[in-house]
Amino acid sequence: MSGCEWDDETGEIRAFSQFGYDGEDFMSLNLQTLTWTASKPEALIIKLTWDTYEAMLNDYKYNLLNVFPDLLKKTIQYGGSFLLRTDLPSVSLLQKTPSSPVTCHTTGFYPDRADLFWRKDGEELHEDVDKGEILPNHDGTFQMSVDLNISLIAPEDWKKYDCVFQMSGVKDDIITKLDKSVIRTNWVPPSVFPAGAVIGVVVGLLLLLLCITGLFMWRKKTNGFRAANTSDSADRHSDPN
Repeated sequence: MSGCEWDDETGEIRAFSQFGYDGEDFMSLNLQTLTWTASKPEALIIKLTWDTYEAMLNDYKYNLLNVFPDLLKKTIQYGGSFLLRTDLPSVSLLQKTPSSPVTCHTTGFYPDRADLFWRKDGEELHEDVDKGEILPNHDGTFQMSVDLNISLIAPEDWKKYDCVFQMSGVKDDIITKLDKSVIRTNWVPPSVFPAGAVIGVVVGLLLLLLCITGLFMWRKKTNGFRAANTSDSADRHSDPN
């Protein structure tokens, strides 16, 4: 394995070339002395031989300190718009019913080096929370959510809680306060339903019940009449007089 690391702020280049065998370090190149370091006794004979290959050592040094860094810089330059892309998410507070946990949901962020958590008075919460995994969106961005159990939180203490989104490389966090006025829900209280709609549903059910009852009674009456006719006909055919 050979490669290099480049510090774009200081310009420092750290290069390496090393060999392994059977999952363990075997031998590595010391660029300061241009000699090989044996990590295992079995590598010593190869080290002594390769230390005499001056041309090979110079090639290694030139590639590691010149060719590899140039390729790395060009890759970052050409792919910078993709590698350095940062998309911040939209954040929503969701709740199914007033007694359900409040979900802090984020979506549309990139890359996935991010964290999402609830905190109280500035301290991250580890109890009464349920943290989900980072999931991909169809457009290549990501989403994540974390639930907060509010059953034991007094209404006057809601202002102490907030949801925090953090992303690697982004200085400012996205903070969303726990506030009833911003929670989105599809739940509708029973008292909100229009009285006319409720009466209409009840009347409709009564009419349906009457129709089913009438149909049942008509079929019973019809079937009983046919059975009587059949019996009378049989009696007439069996009477010799």
